[in-house]
Amino acid sequence: MSMKKWTDEELITTRDNLDAWDKRRKSSGAGSKMWLLTALLGAFAISTGVAFIFLDGIDVMSVILIVMGAVTCFSWYRSDKQLKDNIGFLAEINKEIKARKLKDTSKSTNKMDEHIKEIKEDDKQESSETESQVTDKK
Repeated sequence: MSMKKWTDEELITTRDNLDAWDKRRKSSGAGSKMWLLTALLGAFAISTGVAFIFLDGIDVMSVILIVMGAVTCFSWYRSDKQLKDNIGFLAEINKEIKARKLKDTSKSTNKMDEHIKEIKEDDKQESSETESQVTDKK
């Protein structure tokens, strides 16, 4: 997908959304480890089901173990693939933003900049009022 036709605003909002997702993913901590454990349990279920079929013959429980293990492993594979795609996409967006030489203008940064500008303007007005009062007294 070509990002050259995207507007600057679309790039920045997409980057902000992916950054928020990445922070949530990293802050969960044990989530990725538990997901890996789930994948290993799925693989164990498949191997157990196959072993029971060889030892006891085809049984409903063996087939259920194989199917559930396959579903679990497939879910892990899809989520891991999506994780890698999202991280790669975030890197591409950051590269495109650097190529366009856009400033880092996330929503929170814009609000803070506006607040800082308002404070500076208020300070300037107060200092000019103070100077005018001093000159009036002379």
